[in-house]
Amino acid sequence: MIERFTLTSADTLLYQFTVDDLSVYTKPWHAEYMLKRIRRPAYEYACHEANHALVHVLLAARLGKQEMKPSAQ
Repeated sequence: MIERFTLTSADTLLYQFTVDDLSVYTKPWHAEYMLKRIRRPAYEYACHEANHALVHVLLAARLGKQEMKPSAQ
């Protein structure tokens, strides 16, 4: 994988990458994203096996959906 980071302005970063793995893909492929500067802390997004909070968030969402369903009478 080849990555390129280019500062295109004071508040914009161009992130480009090329994946070149012929054991997985039939040909190399390329993608790019424009990233804007933010004026607040940036926190890492990562899955975590012991993230118990996620279990509770999903449970609450499911219970909320059950409450929204009309009851069969």
